[in-house]
Amino acid sequence: MSDTPELVIAFGTVVNSFGRRHAHVVVREGRIDQLVDASEPVPPATRVIDAAGKLVIPGGVDGHCHVAQVTGRFRTLDDYRTTSTAALWGGTTTIIDFGIPRDAQETPLEAVLHKKELARDSRCDVALHGSVVSWDETVPWQLEQLAAEGVRSVKMYTTNRGSTMADGDTILKVMREMVRLDGLTYIHAEHDPIIADCTQQHADDGRIGIQHLHRTRPELAEEISVKETLAMAEYTKAPVYFVHQSTPGAVDLVTEARRQGQEAYSETCPHYITLDDTVYGSAMPEWYACCPPMRSPQTVAELKDRLAAGAIHTVASDHSCYDLSQKRERSDDIRAMPHGLPGVETRMPVTFTAMMDAARGCEARVEDFVEVFAAGPARINALPRKGSITPGFDADLVIFDPAEERTVAGNALHMGTDFSPFDGRKLTGWPAVVVSAGRVVLDSDGFHDPGPVGRFVPRDGFREHQAANTSDRTPAAQATS
Repeated sequence: MSDTPELVIAFGTVVNSFGRRHAHVVVREGRIDQLVDASEPVPPATRVIDAAGKLVIPGGVDGHCHVAQVTGRFRTLDDYRTTSTAALWGGTTTIIDFGIPRDAQETPLEAVLHKKELARDSRCDVALHGSVVSWDETVPWQLEQLAAEGVRSVKMYTTNRGSTMADGDTILKVMREMVRLDGLTYIHAEHDPIIADCTQQHADDGRIGIQHLHRTRPELAEEISVKETLAMAEYTKAPVYFVHQSTPGAVDLVTEARRQGQEAYSETCPHYITLDDTVYGSAMPEWYACCPPMRSPQTVAELKDRLAAGAIHTVASDHSCYDLSQKRERSDDIRAMPHGLPGVETRMPVTFTAMMDAARGCEARVEDFVEVFAAGPARINALPRKGSITPGFDADLVIFDPAEERTVAGNALHMGTDFSPFDGRKLTGWPAVVVSAGRVVLDSDGFHDPGPVGRFVPRDGFREHQAANTSDRTPAAQATS
């Protein structure tokens, strides 16, 4: 075997969440071998890519994707090949999918093992979350088996009665088990009784089409559910992660809990910091069918302020790849239509554009973007060797020009659907070169399909990983794994 590294990315500005430096990044056998100061000669390599004038950041980690998702009689149109390819086009090199039981007969363990088998076709690395809908005496054993598989988080829904909703007893018991197993509890927080009642009132009034979605799921429902869940997490001492937070009030509740010593985290999505509820009055409101729905312009502005201030820990796509024919089939009744938006490919430019929006005083450092795009999701989800350009870490790298502007064309994307909620929007910060596990998969010549080489990534224990990585924002914390 040759001692010559396979790849050197030369003369770039390497940006981690903890700082930046001008350096040559040396890649050997799929990992970052060393960083050489850019004032030194370029080390010899099989391939050298000149990144002068560009930023080099860690490959993105999208902690919230739904691949080949089944919702009632609807199934998303993607598979792992499609979604992982789109992720790489968008600068994301690791996705975390969910093993959610498809019906009452499928167990949490079976759901994860099914997804793990499907993931063999992935082009990028994959980790998984489990999910529990109802408690029975086998759940502790199943969660032990998931932990042994490297699946160290479990998602539960506080809404969607009759399908994915877990009741309070189940949530509390699972939290206790996740503490025992050193795991992380994921929560979709919306107060089901409020949503059910509000939705029924709108249905009784004949206002149940997609144009009324935002009125059926009030901000209060999200915030009350966050408050209740934080109380259970405090009681059980469970670390808790809230997916797709859409209101500043929900984020503030997590912030206050953290001040009181709780291990709690806020995630938001690109659409909640970019789009507001006026989209439901547009000519194509079905483009924006998701739960929670888009919020008022004021709420969106305040949520973006929270992101710029560092109160939000990750930005994830919540990728769900339905197409317009599926959306439109029951757009007359939001209770029957599939919800979810495609977004794994556009997460980078939408988030970067929002965070760099200096016009509203929300200008942020690129380091802050790297934190929510890659470093934070990797650290919080206890992914070994991800989220940092550090010797010993996986060679997942993105070269991009923060000034490059493109207009989104939904039909030119690669997510397996026929629309994007960001269609026609001008966004900055697109990937020019993407390296996944040391392989150049995207460059000026286009996409180079690496084949089904994506690896399943077993995760560390949550608190074990946090203790070993007390701050990804300091170089000293980046011990070689």
